[in-house]
Amino acid sequence: MDLEMREGYEATGPGAITPDGCAVELYARLPVEDEPDIVAAAVPAGATFLELGCGVGRVTHPLVERGFRVTAVDESPQMLERVTGARTVRSTIEGLDLGETFDVVMLASILVHTGDAEVRRGMLAACRRHVADDGCVLIQRERAGAHEDLPREVVIDDRFTIRKLYSEPVGDGVRAVKVEYVFPDVVWTQTYRCRPLTPEEFEQALAEAGLKVDRLLTPDGSWVRAIPV
Repeated sequence: MDLEMREGYEATGPGAITPDGCAVELYARLPVEDEPDIVAAAVPAGATFLELGCGVGRVTHPLVERGFRVTAVDESPQMLERVTGARTVRSTIEGLDLGETFDVVMLASILVHTGDAEVRRGMLAACRRHVADDGCVLIQRERAGAHEDLPREVVIDDRFTIRKLYSEPVGDGVRAVKVEYVFPDVVWTQTYRCRPLTPEEFEQALAEAGLKVDRLLTPDGSWVRAIPV
């Protein structure tokens, strides 16, 4: 059974859909990019990992193969069914409280830009709650220009096309974003709510959670390593 869609989120296409509009079958098809390399270069070998919002394990599996001990968290049971080699926990991110800490906590997939500011606060609080005092939190955020020059598309390996159709303001700094994934045999769409953050707003959000930026992990600043204050 599919979970109830969150307000402001929509999706079309076959298969199970998560509350934020992610199609399980779609994410099972999407290739992993350079995330495992970025992450592995920023943390000690063999570190314990808490991956928040793991999905089908696109990043989980390469991390396990590199020797990291991963606890993978997602609210979708259909997503978690695809994860192998890691301990799995079904939970929302903001509601997670495992009573333990990890060397590394990872919040990827631009989840830090959720349109609901209270949910973002809950997510970052969960990051701080679960990271060891000498550990780190790895956060993926939007690239500069993410909401400009739309619509635009990119073709991935001549296999499928991702089209970002629009990003429209809906009030209080929140935007409604629609993305289309076009494969030869099927099309999925996802509409979600996003809250862009300036660098200052991002750092303030971290500070409220007891975290601070340690360093940027990519030239475009889309991956950040944060540490407890």
